[in-house]
Amino acid sequence: VQLQASGGGLVQTGGSLRLSCAVFGGTLSIYGMGWFRQAPGKEREFLAKINWRGGVTYYTDSVKGRFTMSRDNAKNTVYLQMNSLKPEDTAVYYCAAGSGPYRDFGAVTEVGYWGQGTQVTVSS
Repeated sequence: VQLQASGGGLVQTGGSLRLSCAVFGGTLSIYGMGWFRQAPGKEREFLAKINWRGGVTYYTDSVKGRFTMSRDNAKNTVYLQMNSLKPEDTAVYYCAAGSGPYRDFGAVTEVGYWGQGTQVTVSS
């Protein structure tokens, strides 16, 4: 399974971006998927996840109400819509998949596959 993230860029405070993560070599509908981010000097942060049965199951407090994760099984792609962006959202964003079909994950140590990361920079 390979994941390809895209959609990052430079945006002003209060702006929006939509990240995409295309899945290759696997069927999206049977994988738990998630989004993480890592800012310089900080640990990788778990942002949101969708279990393989569908339905978003988790958002970290710092993005609740601003970020929305979704999946399009027909396109084998997951998305992260990010609104009301803040300078503290600046980070490299990674999509992730569970370690195998029909497997969800609850922590970074349980991720099986990572995308390459896409940079999001929010200017003040």
